[in-house]
Amino acid sequence: MAAKPLKGSRSSLSTSSDVQDSQHNKPPLPPTVTFGRRTSSGRYISYSRDDLDSELGSSDFMDYTVHIPPTPDNQPMDSISQKVEEQYVSSSLFTGGFNTATRAHLMDKVIESEANHPQMAGTKGSSCSVPGCDAKVMSDERGADILPCECDFKICRDCYLDAIKTGDGICPGCKEQYKITDVDEVVENGRRLPLPPSSGMSKMERRLSLMKSTKSVLMRSHTGDFDHNRWLFETSGTYGYGNAIWPKDGGFQNGSDGVVEPSELINKPWRPLTRKLKIPAAVLSPYRLLILIRMVVLGLFLQWRVAHPNNDAVWLWGMSVVCEIWFAFSWVLDQLPKLCPINRSTDLNVLKEKFETPNEYNRNGKSDLPGIDIFVSTADPEKEPPLVTANTILSILAADYPVEKLACYVSDDGGALLTFEAMAEAASFANMWVPFCRKHNIEPRNPESYFNLKRDPYKNKVRTDFVKDRRRVKREYDEFKVRINSLPDSIRRRSDAYHAREEIKAMKQHRQKRDDEPMEIVKIPKATWMADGTHWPGTWLNPSSEHSKGDHAGIIQVMLKPPSDEPLRGTGDDSGAFELIDVDIRLPMLVYVSREKRPGYDHNKKAGAMNALVRASAIMSNGPFILNLDCDHYIYNSQAMREGMCFMMDRGGDRLCYVQFPQRFEGIDPSDRYANHNTVFFDGNMRALDGLQGPVYVGTGCLFRRIALYGFDPPRSKEHHPGCCSCCFARRKKHAAVANTPEENRALRMGDSDDEDMNLSLAPKKFGNSTFLIDSIPVAEFQGRPLADHPAVKNGRPPGALTIPRELLDASTVAEAISVISCWYEDKTEWGQRVGWIYGSVTEDVVTGYRMHNRGWRSVYCVTKRDAFRGTAPINLTDRLHQVLRWATGSVEIFFSRNNALLATSKMKFLQRIAYLNVGIYPFTSIFLIVYCFLPALSLFSGQFIVQTLNVTFLVYLLVITVTLCMLAVLEVKWSGVALEEWWRNEQFWLIGGTSAHLAAVLQGLLKVIAGIEISFTLTSKSAGDDEDDEFADLYLVKWSSLMIPPITIMMVNLIAIAVGFSRTIYSVIPQWSRLLGGVFFSFWVLAHLYPFAKGLMGRRGRTPTIVFVWSGLIAITISLLWVAINPPAGSNQIGGSFQFP
Repeated sequence: MAAKPLKGSRSSLSTSSDVQDSQHNKPPLPPTVTFGRRTSSGRYISYSRDDLDSELGSSDFMDYTVHIPPTPDNQPMDSISQKVEEQYVSSSLFTGGFNTATRAHLMDKVIESEANHPQMAGTKGSSCSVPGCDAKVMSDERGADILPCECDFKICRDCYLDAIKTGDGICPGCKEQYKITDVDEVVENGRRLPLPPSSGMSKMERRLSLMKSTKSVLMRSHTGDFDHNRWLFETSGTYGYGNAIWPKDGGFQNGSDGVVEPSELINKPWRPLTRKLKIPAAVLSPYRLLILIRMVVLGLFLQWRVAHPNNDAVWLWGMSVVCEIWFAFSWVLDQLPKLCPINRSTDLNVLKEKFETPNEYNRNGKSDLPGIDIFVSTADPEKEPPLVTANTILSILAADYPVEKLACYVSDDGGALLTFEAMAEAASFANMWVPFCRKHNIEPRNPESYFNLKRDPYKNKVRTDFVKDRRRVKREYDEFKVRINSLPDSIRRRSDAYHAREEIKAMKQHRQKRDDEPMEIVKIPKATWMADGTHWPGTWLNPSSEHSKGDHAGIIQVMLKPPSDEPLRGTGDDSGAFELIDVDIRLPMLVYVSREKRPGYDHNKKAGAMNALVRASAIMSNGPFILNLDCDHYIYNSQAMREGMCFMMDRGGDRLCYVQFPQRFEGIDPSDRYANHNTVFFDGNMRALDGLQGPVYVGTGCLFRRIALYGFDPPRSKEHHPGCCSCCFARRKKHAAVANTPEENRALRMGDSDDEDMNLSLAPKKFGNSTFLIDSIPVAEFQGRPLADHPAVKNGRPPGALTIPRELLDASTVAEAISVISCWYEDKTEWGQRVGWIYGSVTEDVVTGYRMHNRGWRSVYCVTKRDAFRGTAPINLTDRLHQVLRWATGSVEIFFSRNNALLATSKMKFLQRIAYLNVGIYPFTSIFLIVYCFLPALSLFSGQFIVQTLNVTFLVYLLVITVTLCMLAVLEVKWSGVALEEWWRNEQFWLIGGTSAHLAAVLQGLLKVIAGIEISFTLTSKSAGDDEDDEFADLYLVKWSSLMIPPITIMMVNLIAIAVGFSRTIYSVIPQWSRLLGGVFFSFWVLAHLYPFAKGLMGRRGRTPTIVFVWSGLIAITISLLWVAINPPAGSNQIGGSFQFP
């Protein structure tokens, strides 16, 4: 390891050598990582600090390049160095991007407060005893020092490596040779980390060890067929994913083909993980019958309307008929997918028995559940408060799922230091919060929600120390909130102080260079500084070049390094707060990610951020399942992921692309004025879709199968027509069919048999040029398979295959993750087209789910007894309208794109296609709805009605249609659990949104399609109102928006029309009361639906002056009298006449 001076450039994991070698047709060199660290004594050693601390080109810096070979070498105590390598990697801030070197900056501290958890970056530890070095000593999972020599000489990782490589393995303390020992002999309660083979195998090949087909009696015992979908991973070694069913004599020798399954798997009674609960026939049969009856009545009514025009007002009749035909069509599209609603239930006891109970193939009872990578996305710390995001992170870290199988990735698309340090503070507080939750079985595990519970917190708590522990944690949480809330000021003050220091330093240098010249003001860019006194590589408070929201490097920081494989039990001294004896104090891996952004690149908003996380997580943890959450949606049920995993691991679960959970909201006003809970959709429409091909993806609270996001077809998929052929993975099909397949419908088909493995030769064109990423694909596919514990389970994996610990993080792995989140990585790939989250729509969630269903995947709706997730929703009228506008705009984009359900493949079921067609069509109803809302007013103004006269036939049709609608609502309430009040609120907001946001969405969509004008995206604010005394302060806040113009106009016109109609009828010689009553009835129907909107315009109750209502009435009366004066009724002005009503 040679040192070289830093020549004013950043330390790097540079690819320049690879580029030069590739130009000369030479194999690329192994990746190199340049770290930096400066000790307080002034010595620069192997991990030297880079130029982030803005020392203005100091020549004292030294770089030490650490070559990371593609396979581990056989150096003494390599397992120790691997463990310490992970420790240093987790304490380093990795940055890089397009045309920039990848740097690993060792963080002395991440936050101002002291980090006390051994997994956290910047954890304090003992200092190295080598003279001139005060680096941290190597430590284990508990933070205890690792002392490789029997003399207990304290030595850091770099000095230890120097002693091994350049000092002949001599201990600097006792001057004796280091002994070759395992980690067990150095770290108490440690476990041996066996070395992988040193042959030229890739990292993923070593992880798999050996993958080959094996004929199974288990599969043939009932069907007699050879199941080509079952891959068994077999190895007699100790490294990689080994076959848990490994015979003692080295092979299976029973059976004609030499391979049999243990009798336990064949004879053991099999229990399902999930059950389908059908809706009672007493409810569902009348519901379907009423739908049929109403469809027939609507058809007859429309036929009658067309056959009986109003000759006195043909224009009024024509508009009404056209609108009614569209409403009938829209109602059919909405109602048909509701014919087959179902409910589902899970059995968590069976899940625990199958995957976490000791058995013959899992002696220690280690979890055999697959890993889950959890994505949390945030973009703006001003609209999405860091405290909200931090609480979401804490609920994830405390979730009831195997700690070593969880990894949480926080995507900060704004690259803000505020978010970074808030996440670091959350990781620090998790050291106390997570063990507290595990010890006392706390629910919910969001501290803000838990401490604000209105119920008795001591109910069902039996441990005597609960009160003391809760009081201590509550005090710590209050301090945590103060630290989070003070971060903006703290960062600003710190940056100002460092900036002043830099200005003084620059002035001194300027004065030394120019003694005789007049003094000039030295201007230095005002940077944003981190807690360790270095420049923040992301967005600065005062934006500058390469440090603004749309222009900054990619950043990855492992806030919490991966936990140890074995449980780490607490002691009475842990955290210094309360006893944690027999409580697992490990924390899941937590990673901060901010993808690179540069001007001139389309970063594709949230969808692009999600795809960056997919790639980074595939390299760092590669969980076969992905749970994505918005920053304001936290885990309310700590076992939610287990419930979702029941569906994925059940029989046939390998054909599920995602499990969608319902969205539940907090902070909604008791009356739910603007239908924020949206229960009609989440408890009605989504349950109904679950009976078809599955619910749509709604953007958050969704557990994905990773390979489904990669664009693969589901296992055992059959060719229906040439529209679904593979374009990436080889398949024995007619190539002509592939050539005729529309590009957007081609899938990256996985091998369905052992004779047909994955062909990854074309993968770089689909996934990019990262071999790490491509090698991770078959691993994720295998790990996501259900357990092969029943003959009916196809495409399964053997028991115990996932009990092997994950590989340790190294610098090359994180550096590769940096490269895949760069702004250029997706160029000339299929990301956003057919791989990952789909681009081109502001509602990328619906499009992404549609593409999966279009390939033949199924999805499942998981409604848990205790809400799985909870979040916030905008209760302010303007914010709510803008949210609906964004959704509707995305639907219009879908309708005019290749994702229109009319173009779906035959793999999508008919009723599922109808549901997706309705998603794209529903905003267009606003055009007809607005016209229909003005018809009552036009009828009252003109004295005409939509029919010639209110005869019995029209009234009977109207009565039947209304009664069937009400009966359908009652039955829907019965099978969905929606309250009638919620159903009515949904109807009201349907009209409010339809006359405002939906119309604007149609106009914006048409502008984008016709004129190419891009649609602006407004981030929904998650922050609360300013009134601390009223949690519903936002509800009464009136913020003007142009979206309010159409509803206000409709209300005013209808109110005036009612006054005019009454005046006209009263002053007529022959009053037409029937026409008046018809127009007034429909006007009141419109006004009743717009009542919440009108209430929202009035602001807080009691604050609207009475004079407003007085003047409103006077203006209405005045206008109506003016109308009568301008256009008086024909004939005499005498008041009176006879009342006539048919």
